[in-house]
Amino acid sequence: MAQQHHEMTAGEALSVYLQDQATAFLRSLRLHRESSTDAQGAEESLAAARSLRGAARRVGATLHTFRPLLDQEWTEALRPELAWLSGTLAREHAYAARLDRLLGALHRLSTPAPAVPAVPAVGSRPAGRVGSPLLERSRELGEGWAQPPAPRTGEARATRKPVGQLAVGAAKAAALLERQLTLARTRAHSAALQAFGSSRFHAVADSVAVMASDVPLRPAPDTDLKPLAALAEAQLMEAVAALPLLRAGHPYNAEALVHGLAADTAPEAQDAPWLKVRSLLRLHRYAQEVLLGDAPPDARLTAAGAALNRHREAAEAAAAAASAARTPRIAPATAYALGVLHADQRHEVEAARFAFQQAWLREAVTAP
Repeated sequence: MAQQHHEMTAGEALSVYLQDQATAFLRSLRLHRESSTDAQGAEESLAAARSLRGAARRVGATLHTFRPLLDQEWTEALRPELAWLSGTLAREHAYAARLDRLLGALHRLSTPAPAVPAVPAVGSRPAGRVGSPLLERSRELGEGWAQPPAPRTGEARATRKPVGQLAVGAAKAAALLERQLTLARTRAHSAALQAFGSSRFHAVADSVAVMASDVPLRPAPDTDLKPLAALAEAQLMEAVAALPLLRAGHPYNAEALVHGLAADTAPEAQDAPWLKVRSLLRLHRYAQEVLLGDAPPDARLTAAGAALNRHREAAEAAAAAASAARTPRIAPATAYALGVLHADQRHEVEAARFAFQQAWLREAVTAP
């Protein structure tokens, strides 16, 4: 945005941001419609759909955070339609990414790894194995890591021995996941195509096109942007305060893993507060975009958001593995491979929580 927000009224600053996002929405829609049907065109179409989805999310979030400045009837009518569009367009990409994630994890888990020597004890606390998958992911996702408790007698042998057994069921597990998730992706692709051709989508596009030139503000809005953005930040802080960050500060969170591997709905219930924080963090980030214009994004928020994105991806991948394992009449070796895969993805959930904790508290740790 060329204008500086401190030189504009709240309504003008909000209009500039929404018009920019509306223009990005319409540009992405044009590129999507103009993309060809070959392989390169398919990639361009997916990229355009992602850009369109991002613009729709930003507009919807801005309408939510700054609704006191906007025409209420127009805002309440458009927000759910943008959420519907964004959700519909996200599913195809999500299923494709989930399949890639799960197949990659199966390959990693079923491929024998070279033996790694034990790490000397740190202080009075024995160190864990260097090759622990959770520690490996913790190193990748967060700065600094704590050593887990030493494995119980026979635990190291138990984590190495199933490699051969896992290879027996991994191929069939991969084939089952590919069938299920490819079918889901195909259905999501059809739903996206139907959405683009529907009267519902055309109504959304028409509203966005109007917004690109004229944002429906309330008459003489006198509400400042900053208190509304501060409210979004306060809601985020309250949700973060409810998270078990002390437990998430350890890359090996045994208590959470016990719940995450349970057969009941505990993982979903445990993931819900983190998913809520992810949603509120996105609202806060977009509110900051409205306030700061072209200023560089807060690196701390970016890192925290990336960790929460990985958290959701791992949680959904674990759920997909558990769902596949409930397929009737599958071989025991296949079910075993899917169980190991589910456990691995719940480890990834814990690694992502650790990375979020490290990113979120980084400012406090590094502050003088």
